Amino acid sequence: MRFRQVHLDFHTSEAIAGIGSRFSKEQFQAMLRKGHVDSVTVFSKCHHGWAYHPSEANETHPGLGFDLLGAQIEAAHDIGVKTPVYISAGLDEKLARRRPEWLIRKRNEATQWAPDFLTPGYHEFCMNTPYLDVLLAQIEEVAQRYEADGIFLDIVGVRECYCQSCVASIRAEGGDPRDAEAMKTLWERTYARYADAANRAVWKHKPGLPVFHNGGHITRGRRDLAFKNTHLELESLPTGGWGYDHFPLSARYAQTLGIDYLGMTGKFHTSWGEFGGYKHPNALRYETALSLANGARCSIGDQLHPEGAMDEATYALIGAAYAEVEAKELWCDGVESVADVALLSLEAQEAHLHGAPKSRSVPADAGAVRMLLEGKLLFDVVDRDADFARYRVVVLPDGVCVDDALRDKLEPFLRSGGKVLATGASGLTPAGDAFALRLGARWVEANPYRPSYFRPSFAIAGLPEASYVVYGQGQRVALADGGAAHGARENPYFNRDVFAFCSHQHTPSALASDGPGMTEGEDGIYIAWNVFEDYAKKGSLALRETVLYALERLLPNRTLRTNLPAQGVVTVQKQAKRNRWVAHLLYASPVRRGDGVEVIEDLLPLRDVAVRIAASAPVKDVYLAPSGEKLPFVQEGGTIRCTVPEFTAHAMVVLQF
Repeated sequence: MRFRQVHLDFHTSEAIAGIGSRFSKEQFQAMLRKGHVDSVTVFSKCHHGWAYHPSEANETHPGLGFDLLGAQIEAAHDIGVKTPVYISAGLDEKLARRRPEWLIRKRNEATQWAPDFLTPGYHEFCMNTPYLDVLLAQIEEVAQRYEADGIFLDIVGVRECYCQSCVASIRAEGGDPRDAEAMKTLWERTYARYADAANRAVWKHKPGLPVFHNGGHITRGRRDLAFKNTHLELESLPTGGWGYDHFPLSARYAQTLGIDYLGMTGKFHTSWGEFGGYKHPNALRYETALSLANGARCSIGDQLHPEGAMDEATYALIGAAYAEVEAKELWCDGVESVADVALLSLEAQEAHLHGAPKSRSVPADAGAVRMLLEGKLLFDVVDRDADFARYRVVVLPDGVCVDDALRDKLEPFLRSGGKVLATGASGLTPAGDAFALRLGARWVEANPYRPSYFRPSFAIAGLPEASYVVYGQGQRVALADGGAAHGARENPYFNRDVFAFCSHQHTPSALASDGPGMTEGEDGIYIAWNVFEDYAKKGSLALRETVLYALERLLPNRTLRTNLPAQGVVTVQKQAKRNRWVAHLLYASPVRRGDGVEVIEDLLPLRDVAVRIAASAPVKDVYLAPSGEKLPFVQEGGTIRCTVPEFTAHAMVVLQF
């Protein structure tokens, strides 16, 4: 798997003529070189449904007069660039209008993506229809005829569908389409059948060829779905709706799975399909560095003009980032994360319990990752199949109940000295009426007051003692089992109501303790609110400092400490085959412009960044990569201390053992 990929979209309407008319082998190669690209995903079939090569299994775009796919593969291979081939699996707009009965249907018969046929847009196909056979023939044709370096199948996943094929299938099995659980089983089976058949269609002709099935998100806790792929491509365009918090959350989970993965961003100012949109080069420099820091390779999305000429401005933009990636690759290959904390994903918990999370957006996971990043903790995001023994603290965010299986998994971890941080309804039994862990608390009831208040017994960011509002759902608890309280929970005079309300937002605290708000027991610490979801939505400094205080108590001898500012990101990757650790320091400040678009423009240099890393083995050398600049260091008491004099965007501090 290469480090510097471009995903070259080519979704091109049949209403445009002259397709590929300006394609030039020399210009194509020149732009790939300009962009420092070593892999480019090129198109067999687009969302409009057309093939970009001669085809018996599909129809060639009516405006194309030659084998564009073959020409691109030849041009790229001649200069040593790999060419995975893209096939639009879930969308085929030309066929959608011919075979609307094969499309996914919602319960109300609306179609997926575009809701009807009078709205411009695509319509997604159901894989439980004869469409699957059409698609498999297209996949097999490409695998057989072209020297593809991989197959990328787009717009697929476990989909809700009430088309007549799905209704007939469930009824033929004696089921009822009104039975949601029976339908879920069918949808799961439909996706598994598609993925297995697609893989066989490829490997029949090219055994072991990389295959990726893209659904736009890797569901945490669904390893069975992840392992349908030979590798993962983590689609995460910060300006396209994903935001800058999404990729670290996704990548910190992907690295635990043990398969290759890359981070996919885009060159666009907004998102896919934006012609004439360019983000600032500094944004791509940061985003690709963030991929490397999280153990990932890189992919940047682009869209080729219908006439086939590569855009020079785009490849100047990509080249600014990929030149830096190329220089850093030697320190980023074959790495595994160094982590103190395991965040047991709430999405993974929901996937375990229900097969799928309620939504792709899980605020508790996002808020927890944001706090851990800002606190400069080294962490992984894990599911219930992870090896907890690799970590020193397991975080259960907001809604992770502890059933017998999870309790049995946590027990040896706790006996060996590990600790748990649980928040909100986490740590409770599945019945939700008692704690399954010894957290110094006895559950009383879900707090009927919301919001409520936390008065900590420790300082918050140097502020005097105060009652801090917490908007998330709280729990009423009492001390138990010799537990210690680290602050009190206070309630408002009353909940806001039409007949009793106070001021603009919510009622103030009645300033009377209603029991502990944070407890500590033999197994760890409990915080009595959904603090991570709250932080994702409100960003309260008091909540972040409360969580970091708890983690400091549970993890006093953490692996890394640094004075990097809150917006900074730090990871440590172990490169065992080269006998070294690489600490990645990143810093950028995204700003919001327009309607929800996060932009990075200015990259400000940071100076005198102190780094302290716990490592018991003797260190021979500490230096910055790729420059090789030596850093003076002190190693004593199992700790290495050094200072990075200055860096912009990304620094790699190498500890050579």
